[in-house]
Amino acid sequence: MTRSALVLALLLPLAGCGSGQDDGGDAQAELTVLAASSLTDVYQELATSFEEENDADVTFSFGSSTDLAEQAADGAPGDVLATADETSMKVAEDAGVAGDVTDFATNVMVIVTPAGNPAGIKSLDDLGDTPLIGHTDCRGLARVEAQLRARGLDPEFAFRSDVNATIQALVGAGVGAAVLPVLAIDASDKLTTTCDLPMIPPRILAIVRHRDRYHSAAAKAFVDAARAVCSTLTTPTRLAAV
Repeated sequence: MTRSALVLALLLPLAGCGSGQDDGGDAQAELTVLAASSLTDVYQELATSFEEENDADVTFSFGSSTDLAEQAADGAPGDVLATADETSMKVAEDAGVAGDVTDFATNVMVIVTPAGNPAGIKSLDDLGDTPLIGHTDCRGLARVEAQLRARGLDPEFAFRSDVNATIQALVGAGVGAAVLPVLAIDASDKLTTTCDLPMIPPRILAIVRHRDRYHSAAAKAFVDAARAVCSTLTTPTRLAAV
């Protein structure tokens, strides 16, 4: 089953759980979600079905978890905040803008190689002579780079991008290998394959509604939908709201 089909299958039982018409009116609910870049593809696919099922208009702002948490703390518009690690979420919590935080998934790091893994890459130790493709700003990737240097390897990046699909396409084209969070990967792509990196601790994803904003039915429904989809694609764990 492709990720898109899985998202749709998981959303169907949730349809109608949170109508966008919170006060009985006819206005379409508007929802602003601040989310980590690694969630871009999953959340955009989620929004396609979610908007139709909940009569809602979802606007995303994707970026560094830390930057988004700081923006939320500084009063940036946002109904829901989803971070890729607990440290970033704590910024929003310490600023007093986060509601009840719930862990909803763990996002493990994996090595992405061209299909068939022609270079036989199975661990970080095999990446010494391989050009890398990665995000421009990613806490998880920074930990990977630190691990490589601890092994005496000097990571060389052939290309950096914050577009997950671009990174995976370049790997599929044979430009190099990548180390990505599993939620950033399209598992249906036949041009790439992945292998696990158990030595890299998984990141805990959290999602939360803004404490001081009206908690609409649409915001609650989005949190529930994100939990259902992401926990199925990864290992269930924590969720939160701003």
